[in-house]
Amino acid sequence: MLKIWGRISSINVRKVVLCAQMLNIPFQRMDAGLSFGVVHTPEYLLLNPNAMVPTIQDGAYTLWESNAIVRYLCARENRLYPSDLHTRFTAEQWMDWQQTSLNRASGPAFVQWIRTPESQRNHDLIAQSVAATEPLLDLLNQRLQQHAFVAGEHMSMADLPIACEVHRWWGLPLPRPTWPHLERWYAQWLALPASRGVLDLPLS
Repeated sequence: MLKIWGRISSINVRKVVLCAQMLNIPFQRMDAGLSFGVVHTPEYLLLNPNAMVPTIQDGAYTLWESNAIVRYLCARENRLYPSDLHTRFTAEQWMDWQQTSLNRASGPAFVQWIRTPESQRNHDLIAQSVAATEPLLDLLNQRLQQHAFVAGEHMSMADLPIACEVHRWWGLPLPRPTWPHLERWYAQWLALPASRGVLDLPLS
């Protein structure tokens, strides 16, 4: 059985759990990271020398980095992994965008609102994060106006990490612009049974 190391409160762990559930892969998830500890133990560091989550064990094979794990599982199951080269690398492009652009922009607002006591919050950081994130979500809304899914007309591995990112942003106590195409796309995710236990969880 696939083993997933990491606490479900982590957006990166949620990506992997959502992917496994979408692909109907049986898995066992072990809490690790933050208050759960584990990640600095010698045993875990042999699996992931970065002392971060998630990490998976697929039999004798170990892999870390959330988007790499999503790619691997989709390729392993030959589902949500585009066979067309151009579509595949469009999916890769948007997965990289999620990690290097959207996540970096949105992260400070999440940390301040959810993981920082109210008396210690830096509202300037929140404002900067919102100002950086909203144009990116507007870009995603424009993309989804043109295509049913992120990489094209069919759901792919690219939709998984971005769905988790939208879940995190939607969970913040912030007013947001109307993004009808993004909202249409995300509503499809919330209707999927595979999203249970991931996209319906409160942030923490």
